[in-house]
Amino acid sequence: MPNGPTTRTPAAIVLATCFAAGVIVAQQPQTPVFRSGTEIVDLYVTVTDQNGRLVPSLFQEDFEILDEGEVQEIVLFENEVRPITVVVMLDTSASMTPSLDLLMAGAEQFIIRMLPDDRGKVGAFNDKIQILPAGEFIGDRDALIRELDRLQFGNPTRLYDAIGASIDALHGIEGRKVALVFTDGEDTQHAIGWRDVLDKARVDEVMIYTIGLESDYFNGVRQVRSRPDGRLKTFAEETGGGYFELKDTDDLGPTFTRVAQELHSQYVVGFAPSVHDGKLHELEVRVRQRGMTARARKTYIAPSAP
Repeated sequence: MPNGPTTRTPAAIVLATCFAAGVIVAQQPQTPVFRSGTEIVDLYVTVTDQNGRLVPSLFQEDFEILDEGEVQEIVLFENEVRPITVVVMLDTSASMTPSLDLLMAGAEQFIIRMLPDDRGKVGAFNDKIQILPAGEFIGDRDALIRELDRLQFGNPTRLYDAIGASIDALHGIEGRKVALVFTDGEDTQHAIGWRDVLDKARVDEVMIYTIGLESDYFNGVRQVRSRPDGRLKTFAEETGGGYFELKDTDDLGPTFTRVAQELHSQYVVGFAPSVHDGKLHELEVRVRQRGMTARARKTYIAPSAP
């Protein structure tokens, strides 16, 4: 065997170059939008079993996507954590006064479970809407927790406006976008309706997670019991998020923790739409294994014809 340097043939050099390029591509974050000139519709899917436990170990062949009832070929599948950009929006109206400490502690539980590549802002809504910090989304968890102390309080509940403002804050952000909204009451004052909010979420592909709490509070005249807004579940179901309805403030911490776990346990499945009509299409994601439920957004806006 020769002791000198090995001489590579041109074919070997090409093969080595292709292998190196493949390694580089494999190491890059996978955020495909177009593949071979075809637009890919990404769906973030949460899968649970009959007991509500997360199921993290499925394969591409376990999933099925239907666009307007027609089965689609899955051309993208990932079972890896993708970073999130999130607005944590909290109801700080008068009815929440007895539970504010627990609410802030619950939000803190979510923030400390953000991963290094996640980015976030925190917000509050009452008779006004506030989102902090004012500039870019940040990944500094300690800084986000400090921002919680700067949130202000008021009286009416501008729920729909708050969700709309969260979506606006996420406009133009690449990747997975999430609005996490907590309230203990119904929308009592708004500039935009709930349908407008849902349309904004569809256009910007924002996943909405909602937490509703039943609470007892004194309204200045008598003791009353609040009911979470009935549209919270609709926002979550239509956008692929999750809805949690609580009856005890003690459940706030575990629920915020559960949301963080879900967001870091989702699958990404994608398909190339065959119809380019620019219209709203109904979507359904199924899991072929018995006893499992898939949760993903229920609609998408098809690309327009060239």
